[in-house]
Amino acid sequence: MRAFNFSPGPAALPDSVLEQARDELLDYQGKGLSVMEMSHRSKEFMEIAEGAEADLRELLGIDDDYHVLFLQGGASMQFAAIPFNLCGPRDTVDYIHTGSWGTKAIAEAERLATVNVAATAEATDFDHIPARPSWRLTPDAAYCHIVSNETIGGVQFHDFPDTPSPLVADMSSELLSRPIDVTRFGLIYAGAQKNIGPAGFAVVIVRKDLAGRSRPGTPRPLDYGIQAEHGSMFNTPPTFAIYLAALVLRWLKTAGGVSKMAEVNRRKAEKLYAAIDASNFYRAPVARRDRSIMNVPFTLADTALDAAFLAGAEKRRLLNLKGHRSVGGMRASLYNAVSEKAVDALVDYMASFEAEHG
Repeated sequence: MRAFNFSPGPAALPDSVLEQARDELLDYQGKGLSVMEMSHRSKEFMEIAEGAEADLRELLGIDDDYHVLFLQGGASMQFAAIPFNLCGPRDTVDYIHTGSWGTKAIAEAERLATVNVAATAEATDFDHIPARPSWRLTPDAAYCHIVSNETIGGVQFHDFPDTPSPLVADMSSELLSRPIDVTRFGLIYAGAQKNIGPAGFAVVIVRKDLAGRSRPGTPRPLDYGIQAEHGSMFNTPPTFAIYLAALVLRWLKTAGGVSKMAEVNRRKAEKLYAAIDASNFYRAPVARRDRSIMNVPFTLADTALDAAFLAGAEKRRLLNLKGHRSVGGMRASLYNAVSEKAVDALVDYMASFEAEHG
């Protein structure tokens, strides 16, 4: 029996996707070999990659003004690729600092440009997103960077800001979980291992006028213009990860698309937050208006019970609920492939644990 997996990433994948991958593992559609054994230049794999791009464009409404790239290295690689591509070494770039992934993005950008931290919630342990009027943006910044959903701290932009420079967003832990207006952004990027597929690559959606203007010395595999020119195949792509992502995107279309996912995801999160808020035993540390729909951190009233809570959860096949080592506590990630049944099982367990230990 499959467990309920609340992992923040690599995260749960739909059962039907894993079943199809299992069935095709040794023999992809009668070709007599696995996708892992195919040339990335073969007709069969090109159809997989092109189909994945077409489905992603359809699901998010991405028009022809944007390149869609499937690149190695995950989102952390893009922390460096973005300043290489979008600014010069003497340019100023704005960063909105809302959590751990923002910290990492800023540290990488500081190696390549002048970073203006235009707003930060560090003083309150990143329990909210700074209000837009408090931001001190640079009028001529090359871009403004946000992390739209902080996987570790559990804060999320529910509305996206207007900025004088192109808006760049790390959407690793929320892309495909709700509809977005792509035209609001100069660049969107996301590690695949949350809602898109397995670990091993990142999706980059970049406006065409921002590609092809990388600074001199940019490593060619990191150059968006070069990767776009080569259809994301300047270097060998992670073929099996892209194949699995193609299956996930097809599953998502069959399940009703991102609008349906948004409805289900909100319902899942509301159930869990309601259980937390109704209790004096559990606490959600994030300001209500900025709570993430995807990643729900919570703490127990007595941290000495953390180990017992996690052990009991594992006995019930509720896995990967331990909070990130930097913040502690618990965290339930509610990505698209996490069912309402899983959330109901978690809420039931939380109630029984509180009754026993509260």
